[in-house]
Parts: sequence; C-alpha cells; structure tokens
Amino acid sequence: MKQSIMLNKLLLLFLLFPVSLFAQTPKDKSGAVRHEFVLIDFKTESSKVLPKGHIIYGTYGHLNAAHDNAILLPSHYMADYHGYEWLIGPGKALDTTKLFLVATELFGNGRSSSPSNTPEPFHGPRFPEMTIRDNVEAVHQLLTQELKIKHVKAIIGFSMGAQQAFQWAVSYPTFADRIVATCGTAKTYPHGVVRLEGQIAALTADDAFQNGDYKTEPKKGIEAFSVVWTGWLYSQEWWRRELWRASSPPGTTFEQVLNEYRTNFIPGADANDLILQMRSWEHHDVGFTPGFNGNTAKALQSIKVPFLYMPSQTDLYFPVGDAQYESAFIPGVLLRPIPSLWGHTAGAASNPADSVFLNSNISKFLMSGTKVSALKKSTKK
Repeated sequence: MKQSIMLNKLLLLFLLFPVSLFAQTPKDKSGAVRHEFVLIDFKTESSKVLPKGHIIYGTYGHLNAAHDNAILLPSHYMADYHGYEWLIGPGKALDTTKLFLVATELFGNGRSSSPSNTPEPFHGPRFPEMTIRDNVEAVHQLLTQELKIKHVKAIIGFSMGAQQAFQWAVSYPTFADRIVATCGTAKTYPHGVVRLEGQIAALTADDAFQNGDYKTEPKKGIEAFSVVWTGWLYSQEWWRRELWRASSPPGTTFEQVLNEYRTNFIPGADANDLILQMRSWEHHDVGFTPGFNGNTAKALQSIKVPFLYMPSQTDLYFPVGDAQYESAFIPGVLLRPIPSLWGHTAGAASNPADSVFLNSNISKFLMSGTKVSALKKSTKK
C-alpha cells in the first residue's frame, strides 16, 4: 500500500556556467540529461547578491544548428526537472525527435541554490528571498549565455511553472512564440497568501524550528505543514468519492492515506527550502515587473503572443475564477479549463483523463497558426 501511495505522490511532484556539463553527463532512464549552470554574483530583487548560484536543469532531445527548436519547461513547487514527462514522448504533445526541451529547477528546491545547500553567510534562514522574476532572470541567463538560445518555440508551465510562464510573457514578451500556463495565475491573490501563510505557520510552530537555525529538521512542523497542504491539493468531491482508491491496494483506509501524506509528503524536504519557495509563490505579481508600477492588468495587457490558459475547474490553490478574471486582460488568450475533480494536480496530468485533455489541447495549440481565433474554432470540435 505504501509503495502505491508513494508512486502516486511522486506523480504529483512531477505534476506540483561558463563551464558547461552540457555534453558530458549521460542520459538518465527518462532520456533526460542533467546539467548545472553557475551564476556569478547574481543580484536578486531584494538587492542581495548571491556570490555563486546554481541552477540545475535537464534537457531532452537535441538542439538544432539554428538553435530554434527549444521549448522551456520551468518547474513547480519543490519539483525537479522530471516534472513534465507527462507531456514528453511518443503520442504526447512534445516530440523529442524534433524538439529540444529545457526543464529548469527553481531556487529553493534543494538542488538548485537553496537555503539547505548554500554556505554562510546565506545558509538556512539567511538565504535571500527569491522572487519568480529572480528565477526567470536566472534562467534567461542560462538560455542565452550557456545554451546560446535567443528565442524559444514555447514556454509551458504548471503551478509555479505557470507563474514563471506569465512572468516570461511580461518580462520578455517576444522571447517565446507561445505560452502555456496550467493551474497557475499571474498574481497570487489574498486568498492564496492566507493559505500559504497558514502552511508556513504550521511548519514554524514546531519548537525545533528555532527560527530556521535548527540542528535537525522540525519533524512535527513539517508533518503539520504536510497535512494543511494536502487539504488543499484535491477537490472536496475528490475526497468524497475517495478517488485515492484508484492507486491504492484493496483494503487501504482513509486513515492510512492521510498518515502517508502527513509523514512522507515531500520525502527529504528541508524546512527552510519549503518556506523559501512558498515565499516566492505568495509574493508573485507580474504587475511589479519594472514599468508597470504594480498594475497587474496593465502587465497582462502587454502580453504579445498567443497564450493558452488552462486552469483546473476544481483547483483550490489557483481558483478558476481567478483565471477567468485575468483572461479578460490578455489580448491573445485561449482559456481552456480542465474538466477534472483532481483539483490542483489536474494541471500536471495526475490521472489519465487529464493527461489526454492536456496533451490534446497543448498539441493543437503548439501546431496551430498565429491566429488565436482560428485556434478557438479548432478546439471546440
């Protein structure tokens, strides 16, 4: 039972250098190649300078001679670069025999520069706060300096990856031909901030947290955080119908499922890393991109390329109503809600029906012409 639940949770996580290792690292079992990009004296929006920052990323396929077949896949909360494999491969939206995929990892995931792996003076709670724009700027350097990519065919992001996709569309409006955002918004609205603050409060209430200077991980705090997070992960109807039974052995009880989420939600996660990424999430607002003076609507109106916006109809993190509100400001938007009971996880194909819906719509979007009106007609069929 525990193994099946773990496999389901790993799927959710895939869901949620001047000196290059580009040609030296062998492919892993998924066909991806791991790389590391080093940022020297990276200045953050908080004006703190990270002397030596690291971005871990994976690549799939081969970059062509013209360097014009790339697609960027920015990762979501605490995920690694394997998080988009529901989109990659035969019969799916992204064909690695034709495309070069770059899947990047966020600051704070424990692999890219994070509170847990950075030496003093930036270790633990002293690590600089990283915004979504900081992450976008770091990846822009990676693409343009390391890979010599000046333009990509598309940027596709889920959750915090969707936040990054929105930021790319505003910060670099012509860098991509197309943008896809699933289960993520251009701004974290107050309701989302309250949720994230509740999860941070649950984690930091553990006496062992010691204001982030703990010697051992605050286990009780992480377990409390995990339960609060789990309560928002799926829709209420998902829980009522006990849809977790689809991936659990016969006889599994609700109590066993809940305990597994409590004690093993994100295996091995560091508390300061968890908090750093929650802060990046909650402070996101494309309206604070330089030139927009906090005006989110004006920032969204500046988007220049076709934009496929796919919220989940039952997402409690990024409600469909927020997506409907934002869509009214985006000139080239195609709003295509995911009809699912799987809540936030629907945006990363956590079940077969959502995988088919996502791959079909994203594939059509990527293959369509530049006119969004024509795309709308084709996707109504």
